[in-house]
Amino acid sequence: MTETFAQLGFPGRLVAVEGLDGSGKSTQIYLLKRWLEMQGLKVFFSEWNSSSLVKSATRRGKNEDLLTPTTFSLIHATDFADRYERQLVPLLRAGYLVLCDRYIFTAFARDVVRGCPPEWVRGLYSFAALPDITFFFKASLEVSLARILDNRPTLKHHEAGMDLNLSPDPYESFRIFQGRIFEQYLALGTEYRFVVIDANQRIEEQQGVVRRIVSAEIDLSQYRVAKAS
Repeated sequence: MTETFAQLGFPGRLVAVEGLDGSGKSTQIYLLKRWLEMQGLKVFFSEWNSSSLVKSATRRGKNEDLLTPTTFSLIHATDFADRYERQLVPLLRAGYLVLCDRYIFTAFARDVVRGCPPEWVRGLYSFAALPDITFFFKASLEVSLARILDNRPTLKHHEAGMDLNLSPDPYESFRIFQGRIFEQYLALGTEYRFVVIDANQRIEEQQGVVRRIVSAEIDLSQYRVAKAS
């Protein structure tokens, strides 16, 4: 599908964030959510790989290293389809602002880097409409890695791309894996007209830009929670 929810006539609007692990995208979408809620707006938040239907299967597959690139892709597609049908579409029809921490572009970038054919991956998600705004938080690999290690001492196995045998050193593997994902995102950003945010900037500066763009692109007054009479 090549149309946004607005173009399809949905009363709600969907805003998505994309970026490398450690780019700060999750922090930014959380801050946007809190800002919109404080204005009394109808907001719903959804994050990648969070469907209760498949979450336990994904966790077990990762922990026991059972997932091939194809099964990895199919599980994430199942997760997304479940959330799309049960949460995103109904709430957008009900006139909500839906915020997504990662959307179909995560699969377009990561699954392809893991070796899945681009046309096949896109076919899995062909039912999904495009976000009304997609922010891409463009951070350098060194900044992303530093932010991850600030919060925990080691990299996660799949986060570093260790399942792909790129390097025995997890930090070098992270740089190679995330570097390849970064190249995919740059191409996707041109194709899907991402709004690029300099994620090397201070958190407050980034959030100010995000709020200004959302306010300019979406008439937020339409999404206020109706007060009981």
